[in-house]
Amino acid sequence: MTFDVPDACTLPTVEHPMRLAEFDALFSTAVRQVESVTSTHARMRLTGPVGLTATVRDLTARETECCSFFTFTISPQPAGDGEALLLDVEVPDRYADVLASLADRARTVAADPAR
Repeated sequence: MTFDVPDACTLPTVEHPMRLAEFDALFSTAVRQVESVTSTHARMRLTGPVGLTATVRDLTARETECCSFFTFTISPQPAGDGEALLLDVEVPDRYADVLASLADRARTVAADPAR
């Protein structure tokens, strides 16, 4: 499965595989549900060990630096053990296909982390 990187992304091409691997690691270990709220808004439910929120904040901040069209909102949720959060991802209309690709990848990797 591939992920199409839009021209608006300023991350150097050589770093794309490493960033994708970081997202895949997050998707495979923490994503429990992916919901397409609208064509420009996806919501992911994540759970994991203490430190998950910091990891997600770091990754999404770095992603916003190179792909400024993404808006990430992290909302901590009650968790019995570890941490739980909602990750809302929003994009302008012209990047709806990029968001759909990201959401599809999250669903696929979360469902089959061994891919």
